[in-house]
Amino acid sequence: MKTLLTAASAAALLAFQAPAYAEDLEFLLVNDSSADLVEFNVSPASSNSWEGNLMEGGYLAPSYEIDVLIADGATTCVYDIRGSFADGSEAEDYGLDLCDLGEYTFTD
Repeated sequence: MKTLLTAASAAALLAFQAPAYAEDLEFLLVNDSSADLVEFNVSPASSNSWEGNLMEGGYLAPSYEIDVLIADGATTCVYDIRGSFADGSEAEDYGLDLCDLGEYTFTD
């Protein structure tokens, strides 16, 4: 029984650490701004261009949150983020370790 508990503990630890090393990255996106988020782009920090709009065909209203899955096959955790809002404003943030953060919040 002791061996089973040790193996289960090791498996649980590996499962807990897995998101930091996985190719797919999931994090929580929160809109604490006063306008609808209508465009959301995420690109690896090593890229010179923005990836496609992850909000295409939708929006994230103020005071709401959504899970975002980045399934780009990259093994990095460090991304740049850009958001465009219904009021015409934009916000950009660079070099974010999304594996450590677990969530990102847009504010005014």
